[in-house]
Amino acid sequence: MAPGWALARVGPGRWADLRLTSTVSRRPWSHRHVLDLAAFSRDDYATVLDLAGRFAALPSTGQRRLPALQGRLVTTLFFEPSTRTRSSFELAARRLSADVQSFSPATSALVKGESLLDTALTYVAMGSDLLVVRHACAQVPAALAATLERRGQRVAVLNAGDGLHSHPSQGLLDLFTLARHFAGGDPPTPEVLAGRRIVIVGDVLHSRVARSNLWALTACGADVVLCGPPSLLPQAFAEFVAAPPPGQPLDPVARRGRVQVERSLERALPGADAVMALRLQKERMRQNLITSLDAYHRQFGLSHERLDLCGAAVPLLHPGPVNRGVELSGPLLDDGSRSLVEEQVRNGIPMRMALLYLLAASEDGPA
Repeated sequence: MAPGWALARVGPGRWADLRLTSTVSRRPWSHRHVLDLAAFSRDDYATVLDLAGRFAALPSTGQRRLPALQGRLVTTLFFEPSTRTRSSFELAARRLSADVQSFSPATSALVKGESLLDTALTYVAMGSDLLVVRHACAQVPAALAATLERRGQRVAVLNAGDGLHSHPSQGLLDLFTLARHFAGGDPPTPEVLAGRRIVIVGDVLHSRVARSNLWALTACGADVVLCGPPSLLPQAFAEFVAAPPPGQPLDPVARRGRVQVERSLERALPGADAVMALRLQKERMRQNLITSLDAYHRQFGLSHERLDLCGAAVPLLHPGPVNRGVELSGPLLDDGSRSLVEEQVRNGIPMRMALLYLLAASEDGPA
């Protein structure tokens, strides 16, 4: 199915289903699953940005549901806690008129010894068309997708975060947020990221969000500066996108932006077009990765004064949840003229609508 979409109004406050227009790319959408952004081409990014932009433009009042996934069943299998990701996936599915099943580990047969695979197969047997999977271990969604394909199950798997590996939908909504900001009212496209300097500050080592953002931002031509202490940002991250990950023979992006590692915010921030802070994962502090939270905030915490080093009123992002007074000062987080954190949350819904729609369309085969 080729990408590119249009919306048609069919009555006051009502909208028809999305119709194919082939306005974005000649390439078909080729992904049966969404597991890792390393597999995305520039055309893939153009497709999801365009479609998410169209979903975001839907009226905020009146009839807000589209019949696009009516009769489809979306199951959220979250083996890790989540607020934003789970809620926005379920809301996105309902806005596309899908039925939604929610899985809770504490009240499931997992406590009786059932395996993860058997749990997933139970939901597939109930008729699930799409599985949205989050797990603390890397590659669990990929392994599940491979098992379902071997069994001949045409069920799409969408990775909602797996260990330290990947968080594709968060990387895409961050990209969408930046693209909309830089587009200034025009449709968001990968081209508006080309040549931009994006600074990512914080615990890169433990961040699947940072890894997904590295693939997405560099694919669109942005240069990324990573900033943090060596214990949370190994120098090897400077080569993170230099070669495709294991199991992927080729990079679908011919030329990527650069990745640089910088240890000082005072050197990283000047000239930045946008800054993203990452959550300092307090559960890791028993490993003595930093001396103290106060010391980290003094060296790498962001405030209005620190952002002024960029030389312009650049936007601030954070994937959440935020540790106030650690990664960000409270006044900066609450400053709507600089902080895009709430915008990221809002953008999670249309971006996840786009992903669900594309995966459901891929189940139908060529149009």
